[in-house]
Amino acid sequence: MTNPLMQPSQLDNELPDFANLRDEHYLPAFEHAVAENNKEISAILAQPDVTFENTLEAIERSGGLLSTMLMVFYNKASSDTNETLQELEAEIAPRFAAHMDSIRLNPALYARITELDSKRSELGLDTASDRLLSKYLEDFNFAGAGLSEASRKRVAQINERLSSLEAEFDKRLLADTNDLAVELTDDSRLGGLTKDEIDSLAQAATERGKTGFVIPLLNYSGHPLIAALEDRELRQELMERTLSRGSRGNSNDTSSVIKELLDLRREKAGLFGFANYAQYVLTQQTAKSPERVHEVLRKIAPVAKRNAVAEGEVLASLMQREVGASDLRSWDWDRYTEQQRKEKYSIDTSVLKPYFELTRVLEDGVFFAAGQLYGLKFTRRPELVAYHPDANVYQVDFEDGSGCGLYIFDPYARPSKRGGAWMNNLVDQSHLLGKLPVVVNNMNIPKPATGNPSLMTLDEVNTLFHEFGHTLHGLLSDVKYPRFSGTSVERDFVEFPSQVNEMWMLWPEVLQNYAIHHKTGEKLSLDWIDKLQATETFNQGFATTHYLQAAILDLAMHEASETPDDIVAFEAAAIKDYGLDYEAVPTRYRPNYFAHIFAGGYSAGYYGYIWSEVLDAESVNWYKSQGGLSRKNGQKFADSLLSRGGETDSMELVRELLGREPEITPLLKRRGLL
Repeated sequence: MTNPLMQPSQLDNELPDFANLRDEHYLPAFEHAVAENNKEISAILAQPDVTFENTLEAIERSGGLLSTMLMVFYNKASSDTNETLQELEAEIAPRFAAHMDSIRLNPALYARITELDSKRSELGLDTASDRLLSKYLEDFNFAGAGLSEASRKRVAQINERLSSLEAEFDKRLLADTNDLAVELTDDSRLGGLTKDEIDSLAQAATERGKTGFVIPLLNYSGHPLIAALEDRELRQELMERTLSRGSRGNSNDTSSVIKELLDLRREKAGLFGFANYAQYVLTQQTAKSPERVHEVLRKIAPVAKRNAVAEGEVLASLMQREVGASDLRSWDWDRYTEQQRKEKYSIDTSVLKPYFELTRVLEDGVFFAAGQLYGLKFTRRPELVAYHPDANVYQVDFEDGSGCGLYIFDPYARPSKRGGAWMNNLVDQSHLLGKLPVVVNNMNIPKPATGNPSLMTLDEVNTLFHEFGHTLHGLLSDVKYPRFSGTSVERDFVEFPSQVNEMWMLWPEVLQNYAIHHKTGEKLSLDWIDKLQATETFNQGFATTHYLQAAILDLAMHEASETPDDIVAFEAAAIKDYGLDYEAVPTRYRPNYFAHIFAGGYSAGYYGYIWSEVLDAESVNWYKSQGGLSRKNGQKFADSLLSRGGETDSMELVRELLGREPEITPLLKRRGLL
């Protein structure tokens, strides 16, 4: 059987040949691609002279089969895994880490790069090429190429083990998330839910081979159904199960994995001369140091906590009125928040769902805004097969008819998919390699029962606009070198374009185009925009505290001088130290299921969401000051930011767009924290 990953795909835009791809293809393709990459690196080292073309450009041209195979494999492993793929990941992850270290820690290759750096002024490099040389030198130094031989050897050992542990964490978390899903024999405890929501829970049970109803857990602390469920004991059970994932005593306890991960990360940082892992990581981010991050977060934390406590007092009074008790807990917060929203702002967000039908939101909302801003046109390509039947492929073209790339949308939750929502590439844009991007968006929207429409919550609509902001960063990439393609920017900058794209969800022209009642055809009244914008600062004490607790927990664990035996006590102490301890508000992620930092590449970087939101708030104001939704503004934003990838320093791009340094005030105003 021909292995579709052993040669470039002949499909449109090199879309992987999913129709003929099988699980047994991945490992042979990986081994073949590694061997080919080793040959390419050997050919570079065999060159007697050292030039930019035969060294850096050659490195950029190398590893194509390996990159494709890994992007396809890890996308599948995240969105539709199984035991075979999990076993493969456990084998491939450390072998890939070792392979990358054989390149990045190679003294001869490092010597060629340092030689190019020493004669940089003689090379006559253009701006992009000069930046490439700087980034490769930075990458190799960050990897440890400049360390002693003994230290390089130990770094390689640590990296190999870390990759295995991250794969193991992901595996255990998915298993525990599935194990702890709430199972009900009948719908007697589901009061408050709509018929469609109840049908969806029955569908979830059927997909798991069970009878009755199943409430699947999500990746963060909490669950959207808590806002509607009338049964307080069921709300409590749902919250406590989500908070207990990966805990000690569970069959898929992640505690030992976390301890070893933190120990090894700390040891690795020490080999580079850093006191802790956070210091090591942040040298590669726009923040540059943990101290700068703390300086910003400590300005926000006390006001967020103050507002959260004030919000809690109001909710407790509502609870007292309804049930005669005011012991507000985390499983009560969302329910009484929705009650307050109705009373104070006359808003019942549940009535919005019939206006948010999934396909219409995507095609007439998200795609429509992208067309108005960037001139993009999306055409469904049903003949192109994706990696799962739920995933649909769209061709993306510019307004002049030229190709932009392909887009794959995979909306539904399933037991084989990890939690959350994300974007990733299957093909990176690059002029050097003549490639156009293939971009994937994954979400975890409950799949409706057969025959029912797929209706989204307001939060899910916002998430789709957010994730599509990442997609635009990938699709509109216009760079020469793969190293700079799309979202290949600093981790604490990567969330910025996605957060900006959220603004179009409630832009009048966009909302009127997609928010249409799935039964009556009635358009959602524009009065809702004023109502929702009036609530922009509503519940932001909770939202900001909820997030900051996780951000500072991440930093605390990666700044600690040793890994605590009792991670629960450590969590409580770290949050209290920041003044963010408030029992009614749980941290967005507890350590034992904090996949962002233990399996998702955000270690010592979860602060990046609010760090990027400073830039987002500034850019939203820029858009509004320039007239909002228009091709002129979209083109300016694309030319200045989205198309540039990592080709230019990220903060320099922002300063060029704004004409000044960004400030924190617009963010504080948006969140009601001034």
